[in-house]
Formats: sequence, structure tokens, C-alpha cells
Amino acid sequence: MNAVGVDIGGTKVAIAVVETSGRILKEDVIPTDKSVAPSEMIDRINQKIEELIKETRMALSDIKGIGIGSPGPLDSKNGIITYPPNLENWRNVPIVQQVKEYFNIPVTLENDANAAAMAEKWLGAAKENEDFAYMTISTGIGAGIFAEGKLLGGSRGNAGDIGHTVVDPSYGQCPCGQYGCLEYIASGTAIARRGSELAGEELTTQQVFERYHAGDEVIKPYINDVFRIIGVACVSVINTLDPEKIIIGGGVSKVGEPLFKAVRDYVSQYALNPDGRKTEIVPAQLDQNAGVVGAAGLCLNQ
Repeated sequence: MNAVGVDIGGTKVAIAVVETSGRILKEDVIPTDKSVAPSEMIDRINQKIEELIKETRMALSDIKGIGIGSPGPLDSKNGIITYPPNLENWRNVPIVQQVKEYFNIPVTLENDANAAAMAEKWLGAAKENEDFAYMTISTGIGAGIFAEGKLLGGSRGNAGDIGHTVVDPSYGQCPCGQYGCLEYIASGTAIARRGSELAGEELTTQQVFERYHAGDEVIKPYINDVFRIIGVACVSVINTLDPEKIIIGGGVSKVGEPLFKAVRDYVSQYALNPDGRKTEIVPAQLDQNAGVVGAAGLCLNQ
């Protein structure tokens, strides 16, 4: 059997037809148009899914289901995207119902970090692990958590929203209202904002990291502190959930070894349990397609 994976983001929606092996048969991307009603955007997603299935020359009966990964907060049990900050006009959108009415096959909705964690469990860095956390650090920060071999969803599917854990109130007020949230300090968005303030000119996240690598004396201490704060977040995850491994993905993880070394050093000193200090901290293996492959995996690996 095959399945369709849909990965909804703030700027684009990735859609793919995926085999049981995890191989992508057909894929495409459409822009996330925030100027139209969510129902219109979902219509475009449905049409693109239909187009991709036709291109594979498969019948709808060959598709086990459609898995959707979306930014939270959401209500996965009732199939509703409730309040994602980066999809400003998507409020209480019954996406599962609209997709199911169009195709009349099973449709599953999960938090996007959960979908990516599913992909890492199925095909990536967590194939051997029953207890692990996948942490994505990109526009925002979130985590997908596997406990005893099962994806940890929570009562509404929002478990793992670690981006709004308070780590250092001195960094100021997050848009969520709390002071010093992890996401407000260490996400790609935060790094671009704070790096620009420190440099006195508009910089992208990539440009901030370029200056860090070049040894910029203003940027370097800040980025080193970001790495420390990601270490703090990992220690909190280890102390709370006792995982075997933490996998870090998302755009910020592309900075590579300096980040991983700093986080491993921090964890090896501060995790409470001596065994917890040896928790593996590794890069994601499926970053590019993790969301869409994991979303399909929600149907294929049930």
C-alpha cells in the first residue's frame, strides 16, 4: 500500500505520494496563500493530492490514507487545526473533515514535529530507539516524542511544544506573553532578530551564522549562549522524559558541529542522572523530507 503525506508550513505546503518503504513516488510543493480562506487553501491541497495520485497511475483504492502534519496548536483527535501562530487566519479549521469528504479515505492529523519524529523513527536516526525526542529548531521550536515505542500525543495532540518552555526571562517577552521562552531566544527567527539588533543592520539567520563562523566579536558570545540554551532545553527533556537519544533537526541544526558539541558538553555536565548525561545528541537524517514522509508514515505505520 501507499499513502499521501501533507506537510503544512507557514510559507509552503509539501505533498507526496509515499510507498510502504518510505520512498517518495511523486511530490510537489504549493505556496501557502494566507490571503485566501483556509477552506480555499485546503481545496488547492486536495486538487494537488488528486493530481499526484493520477501521475502515479494509481487508483484511490491503492492509497491507505492521507496523513497531515501541521503547526500546532491543534486538536488531532477531532481533526482540527486550532491556533497556529504562523498561519494567522487558520482558526479552528476542520481540515480532516474537508479532506475526508473529498477523497473518502482515512485522514490523520498530527503536529508537524510529531510527523517528523515519525519519519526519524521509521527511516532515520531513531530506527533502533523506543524512547527518543526529535527537536526541530527552525522558524519556531517544537519536539516530537516517542515513549516506549509510541508517539506521545497528549490529550489533544500538542505534547512536545517545548518552544514555550521558559529558559531565560532576561531575554524579554515572547509573543505568547511569557518572558524568556526557548523559541524567543533560539529559533531561526529569534537568531535573525537578535543578531540584527547586535550588528546594527538587517541580517538573515544564515548571515548571523556566517559572522559567527568568521569570529565576529559581537555575534559570537550571543550564538554561544544560544547553544547553551539549547543545551538547557535538552537537559529539561532528558530529566523529564528519560530518552535514549535526542535528534536535532530544522534549519538552525545546519550550523553543525559547534552546536552539537556545545549541547553534548552541556548535557554531559548537567543532566541529573549520570546515565542521562550520556544521552546521544545527534543530527536528524531526513531533514529535507521528514515532514512529508512522516505524515505519510502516520497512515502506513499505524
